[in-house]
Amino acid sequence: MAQAQPVSVSDAVGLAKATVDNMPTLLVTGEVSGFRGPARTGHCYFQLKDDSSAMDAIVWRGIYQASGVQLRDGLQVLIAGHFQVYAPTGKLSFVARSLEVSGEGLLRQQVAALARRLEAEGLMDPARKRRIPAFCTRVAVVTSPTGSVIDDVKRTLARRNPLVELLVSGCAVQGEGAPAQIIHALARAAAVRPDAILLVRGGGSFEDLMTFNDESLARAVAACPVPVVTGIGHEPDTCICDMVADRRCSTPTAAAESVAPALDEIQRSYQDRRRRLAQSMGAMLAAQGQLLDTLDARERQAIRGRLSNLELAVRALERRRCLSEPAAMLQDRAVQLELTAQRLHEGAPRALAALSQQVEALAAHRCLQDPMAPLKERQERVEHLSERLVGAGPRATANLARQLDALGTRAHDVGPRILRQHAATLAQGAAQLDALSPLKVLSRGYAIARDAEGHVVTDAAGLGRGDEISVLLGSGGVRAQVTDTFETDDMTALHAAKDGRQ
Repeated sequence: MAQAQPVSVSDAVGLAKATVDNMPTLLVTGEVSGFRGPARTGHCYFQLKDDSSAMDAIVWRGIYQASGVQLRDGLQVLIAGHFQVYAPTGKLSFVARSLEVSGEGLLRQQVAALARRLEAEGLMDPARKRRIPAFCTRVAVVTSPTGSVIDDVKRTLARRNPLVELLVSGCAVQGEGAPAQIIHALARAAAVRPDAILLVRGGGSFEDLMTFNDESLARAVAACPVPVVTGIGHEPDTCICDMVADRRCSTPTAAAESVAPALDEIQRSYQDRRRRLAQSMGAMLAAQGQLLDTLDARERQAIRGRLSNLELAVRALERRRCLSEPAAMLQDRAVQLELTAQRLHEGAPRALAALSQQVEALAAHRCLQDPMAPLKERQERVEHLSERLVGAGPRATANLARQLDALGTRAHDVGPRILRQHAATLAQGAAQLDALSPLKVLSRGYAIARDAEGHVVTDAAGLGRGDEISVLLGSGGVRAQVTDTFETDDMTALHAAKDGRQ
């Protein structure tokens, strides 16, 4: 037997890659495992497996986005693609060209989409769901009348509370036409107006429970006028009817227990509430008793205070003379009247005598004997005053003339003295103004330079060579053109040099 010639790893991988590339496109179904993605690039990597084998699979970003599938571990998928060998590592992978959900996975996707739509409509909103009565006396059960579920419900209700009235509305719970039968059974149950409706069935596969994922049934449960309690399947099973119902229980038995509290629980609740009511009433009565005692004490104190004030008022009235001796006031008034009469009797002669004297004095008055006498006296006084005024006129005029001459003499003497003081002040101010006058400064050899616009030049830095300026001197002025500028220190040095030469 001839020995095979050795080849390099690259050649071996290349032969495998060429062989794999010639394989046709395959349609593979399997379960997603070890899902990683979408990665930063958007690609997905996972293993596709069944009961005995597994293979690496890749779904590129564009294929994954176009499929609309949300990949996750455990999802059954159907992938069309081909095998590919990655040359740097020699790894074999199945690269997808299309992707879709397979079998039960497709059903779960459809159920999830329906749940999202109903949730968006508000059918699963907790605020919409109604409260189940704590003590239901009438319960309707919608389920198969021949299964074991109805027996479990009956036993549970009989054991916990045999007083609960049970109504059964039978229907099919799986298979074709089951959703429509359940809808009719719900309507029949709601027509008898129970406290609650139990929608229950036993466990089963996902396909068996698909009846309770029907959209029309879910809407009927949500629109039912009576609160609906569901107990469908077992603990992990959840369907759309559970989501829209007013209460969801894990099993049919749990649903029956939730609407029928046990008698011992009711008795304990009754006793507890009775005890709490007694305590509340006792506390309320005690509080009201304390309030009544307080009000009684306050009322007694107020009455005592009022009676005490009235007693003091009565005693004060009792001490008044008008009440103790009513006749005393009349006696006092009579004494006062007698005294008044006596004073009048004694004072009348004196008053008449005084009045008579006043009449006699008036009769003796001159103005009554000679009414013209006062006028004559007034006329005589006026004539006397006139004579005095005529004699005093020339004397008063002479006195005024003398006073005016004296005042004129004083004014002639005082005027020059006053003017001399003000003249000195005026001369001093004129001297100060002359000392501060710009013309005086110019007469001492200074000058004022103005630029072409007429502004006074205070800084040589503001002038440049060739600028025209006008210079005002002590007498007259000149126009000049700047040939050079220098700083103050340079000027001082220039004068010092000139002084040295002299």
